[in-house]
Amino acid sequence: MDVQNFLKSFTYAAAGLRHALFTQRNMRIHFAAALLVLGLALYLKIEAHDLLFLIFSITLVIMAEMFNTAVEAVVDLYVQTYHPLARVAKNVAAGAVLVAALNSIAVAYLVLYPRLAQ
Repeated sequence: MDVQNFLKSFTYAAAGLRHALFTQRNMRIHFAAALLVLGLALYLKIEAHDLLFLIFSITLVIMAEMFNTAVEAVVDLYVQTYHPLARVAKNVAAGAVLVAALNSIAVAYLVLYPRLAQ
């Protein structure tokens, strides 16, 4: 792969992130929550290893939301009428986002609560 094609792949990836951010309400909510949590963590001077847990959790949620967006797009492209398997695919992808978000809330609680309680 030459350098130009390599750089194009970053452009395509950024376009996917931009699409998800500008077209998906939940993605904007996740981004806002991430900025809030990271800002609070920096304000509280959270240690690096705890900050790493927060960053990893945030990344997991963003990735899950992007996979969910991709699954929904592919299902909508393929299925023109209601199909129970299309519903299953969309629900399972949304469930993955829910699991990642709940994990992120638990991590944020475990990392931030002790500092906030002081």
